[in-house]
Amino acid sequence: MTLSFQGIRHAYGAVQVLRGIDLSVAPGEIVCLLGASGCGKTTLLRLAAGLEPLQDGSIELGGQVIAQPGRDVPPERRGVGFVFQDYALFPHLTVAENVAFGLRFAPKGERAARVSDALARVGLEAQQGAFPHMLSGGQQQRVAVARALAPRPTVLLLDEAFASLDARLREQVRDDTLHVLQTSGIATLLVTHDAEEAMFMGDRIALMREGRILQLGPPEALYFAPVDRYVATFLGEVNRLPARVRDGLAETAIGALPAGGAVQGPAAEVLVRPEGLRLGAGDGPAAEVQACRLLGATTMVHLALADGAGGLLHLHARLPPGRRLARGERVSVALDAERAFVFPPEAP
Repeated sequence: MTLSFQGIRHAYGAVQVLRGIDLSVAPGEIVCLLGASGCGKTTLLRLAAGLEPLQDGSIELGGQVIAQPGRDVPPERRGVGFVFQDYALFPHLTVAENVAFGLRFAPKGERAARVSDALARVGLEAQQGAFPHMLSGGQQQRVAVARALAPRPTVLLLDEAFASLDARLREQVRDDTLHVLQTSGIATLLVTHDAEEAMFMGDRIALMREGRILQLGPPEALYFAPVDRYVATFLGEVNRLPARVRDGLAETAIGALPAGGAVQGPAAEVLVRPEGLRLGAGDGPAAEVQACRLLGATTMVHLALADGAGGLLHLHARLPPGRRLARGERVSVALDAERAFVFPPEAP
């Protein structure tokens, strides 16, 4: 079933945390709510789950209204599964008992089969008799997912579900969870403040700021075509280049690219991703290598380049692994227009 939000507004006292949210999540789709702390992501999730009374707007599930001001379907009747940030496992219950807790309203004859099926989905059949303290953080997270899936919800909500895991374990658990969600066929809404996680997990990303959705679309749309400076910087590192606009081109110390219709006036700023700097390609200006570091999948190069006004630009370029540049070496720099974005100068 499709989960839909229309005109959602919400406040805590005088503080407006949601300022008119319109969003839908289709069956089998994973939508990530991405944004900094305090932008309203978790509040929207709690409204969908029925943990907060709706103040303004409406929420529908499968075309049926589940929340309007003064009319809220109880959480247990919404068909919504919730995975909390701290997993909220009961320490005195076994893994199987924790998963079965979400099946209080299921026929008794079905509970054992549903528990086994949910644990099989997350690869924990052998841990049914274990207690939460006997499991790793990743296993506890998978138990929480199994408990949310056991009642066969039509929507699954995950609130920063991977935040408490260390980096390497987080990668593995995210991958495992993604496969589970893709085979479940249910609408999934996932909250995160990690842009890489959102791009890895989401079919679409809704980037939020101060209670509004700034941009909604597939990860590549936000990464390669950000609507504003905030979206561009939130989705990944950028180099900032001052620019002058002449004859429709934004001219920088590295090169020029079309200014587009967003820039009115002679001044602009170009944001270019580290992988958008091409080193040793063509006859671009020369930059001095200040450091070159292998980061595993990529190599990061720190550069110093004259800005044409008597100062220096400090830039980061990201290259495929294996290429090594020596400190003090000079290398030409060019722009990849597909990874560079022109915006009006930032207000002081």
